[in-house]
Amino acid sequence: MPAPVPITLWHWAGFILVLLVFLGLDLGVFHRSSRPVKFKEALLWSAIWFCLAMLFARALGAWRGPGESLEFITAYVVEFCLSMDNVAAIALIFASLGVAAQYQHRVLFWGIFGALVLRGLMIGVGAALIHAFHWVLYLLGAFLIFTALKWAFLKPAAVPPENNPVFRLARRIFPVSTGDGDKFLTWLDGRRAWTPLALALLMVETADLILAADSIPAVFAVTQKPFIVFSSNAFAILGLRSLYFAVAGAVQYFRFLKAGLGGVLVFVGGKMLASRWVEVPVGMSLAVVAAIIAFSLGLSTILARPADGKEKEK
Repeated sequence: MPAPVPITLWHWAGFILVLLVFLGLDLGVFHRSSRPVKFKEALLWSAIWFCLAMLFARALGAWRGPGESLEFITAYVVEFCLSMDNVAAIALIFASLGVAAQYQHRVLFWGIFGALVLRGLMIGVGAALIHAFHWVLYLLGAFLIFTALKWAFLKPAAVPPENNPVFRLARRIFPVSTGDGDKFLTWLDGRRAWTPLALALLMVETADLILAADSIPAVFAVTQKPFIVFSSNAFAILGLRSLYFAVAGAVQYFRFLKAGLGGVLVFVGGKMLASRWVEVPVGMSLAVVAAIIAFSLGLSTILARPADGKEKEK
């Protein structure tokens, strides 16, 4: 087998350029005008991003070997599953701010750019810390297990976006208009003002940053290679943002999904803590994560009808 191709700055630049080209086609060609995203269209774009991710995994296997290809697929699955929380958060933000359906794609599209930049910075810092201080890996493992336990035993009420400190700070910096179509900034009484879309974008970015604090450390349990961590994150959030329009209304019915995600965090956190003594093969990690998520979704589906029936009887 030939030696793996070294990952250089050209690979990074090429990967980011390809993403920008596809995103440009998305907004500039397929969604040039503001309109609601239909269910079938959302599924189609989700399938496209999934196929692109698998093609990338195949190319990565040819360049770097099958081991790194499997690492990418596992990291992609972990990131995609843990990012499902974003769907519920985004739906709450849009509902609270009254973002019209025809403008939601625009908010999510521009939110992708901020998410890629912020996650790229987090990944860079995390990779540098792990490379310099290996014990940081154990801290991340303990943090993931703590997060999973918090999900299991603490059930805080959903905080409306308007009560979020970032939201309130933004309104102090600029006044807020009642609406101005698909614009993010407008004029109000001679002053620059936010539009509801701008506030929605700010809240989406904030929610993504908070949730990334859980998902990115989990991906580091799979691999510490920055290029794989970033590329898997990029494909996962791009696919999930497309899938949002298809599953946003259904996520609430998967009542055991949160428990499943907590189980994933416990597994990857434990893997980090035990990495010095036990090496879990990447293929086994993928199988365990897939099994946990499949079980939680299956259990939610099986128990959904009886639960709904009891609610109707009441």
